[in-house]
Amino acid sequence: MRTLIIGYGSPIRGDDALGPLAADRLGSADLPDHVQVISRHILTAELVADLVDKERVIFLDASVDAEPGEVRCRRLEPDSEAVSTMAHFLDPRELLAWCQTLYGRAPESYLVSAGISSLDYASYQLTPIAESALERMLEAVDRLVAEPNLETVDR
Repeated sequence: MRTLIIGYGSPIRGDDALGPLAADRLGSADLPDHVQVISRHILTAELVADLVDKERVIFLDASVDAEPGEVRCRRLEPDSEAVSTMAHFLDPRELLAWCQTLYGRAPESYLVSAGISSLDYASYQLTPIAESALERMLEAVDRLVAEPNLETVDR
């Protein structure tokens, strides 16, 4: 299954670097040939071109909506209400909606996120809680890559 993994977040804002750091770790791992990994500061409309030929996309991000260290994995659907002219940065669901609108399809998509406790300026330095969550995020990605017919993901 052609899979794209996108880690995103600010590498200079402490725990917000979780997404890019996870992508960096996965990029140097021994992943199957059908898996591509990229890291971005923010999600922009240009990424739609990278999504269109993929069967699955896994987004990796830090979350202020979860308890620090809590790792969540959930299925995403395109949010057609989110399609707007604001293309400076996008939510993953908006990106999927752009893909659906422009190309008539969007890949199966998941968000693997972890609750964070610090957004302090600290270039690529995670708190111990986020460092532990990073390992669990990588395990969740491994499960998603290994299970092509995964239905429920938040375990």
